[in-house]
Amino acid sequence: MAVSSVSVLPARVAPVGAAPRAGTGNSVTKVLGVASIVSLALTAWLGLDVSPPDVTQGELVRLIYVHPAAATVCYVGFGLCALASLAYLWPRTRSRRWDRLAAASAEVGVVFCAVTLITGSIWGRGSWGVWWTWDARLTLTALLFAVFVGYLALRRTGGDPEARAKRSAVVAILCALLVPVDHYATSWWTTLHQGNTLTRANPLIHGMQLYTMLLSFLAFGLLFAWLLVHRYRVEVLEDRYEEEGFAAAIAERRAEGVPG
Repeated sequence: MAVSSVSVLPARVAPVGAAPRAGTGNSVTKVLGVASIVSLALTAWLGLDVSPPDVTQGELVRLIYVHPAAATVCYVGFGLCALASLAYLWPRTRSRRWDRLAAASAEVGVVFCAVTLITGSIWGRGSWGVWWTWDARLTLTALLFAVFVGYLALRRTGGDPEARAKRSAVVAILCALLVPVDHYATSWWTTLHQGNTLTRANPLIHGMQLYTMLLSFLAFGLLFAWLLVHRYRVEVLEDRYEEEGFAAAIAERRAEGVPG
């Protein structure tokens, strides 16, 4: 009896080990990956070689093909995290997949938020002469990065998975309230940071600079989607590992209690 009970364990645990070898990709992620590489390469070529330097900022203006797109995708990630958290808290739509989507979008959003801070710091060094200043936009972006890193840390705490998901959802919604404040910081306060470039009545860039900037938004959007799909599937694998590992542990304990 004891031998037959223990022999069941490999069959229950095997899918967990097999899933990572299968990977998290499929035909959709392959298309997204290829589209991301092509659009990013085209953006890099146009931004570095074809588009002209700026009259005022010179070669430094080429960061405009990275920094605004990264910041926008960062907002999308955090906003999607908040929407997914709302869907999880709503009783009629509560599902584990919304919690997974919230976690995945927040993590990808944090990556792009870090890119935003790094490229913004480089741009600030060239434009203002300093790597960092406690400007309203810069400070709020750094705070946004910090609170979502804290959100991700909260998700790693122990306890009941459903209670943890509810706590995380509430925190995600509160954290996401910083997104519109950060976005409109240059309109609400006097800051060193440049204001809106594209959404104003008279855009500040034209021609090849405008086309390249618009392409950068598409490229970073595709990259975001590719990372999000993969990260969501990692969440699925982690859940499966947790559930099957728990089931295997129970089976092992039961096997220990069965007399030989």
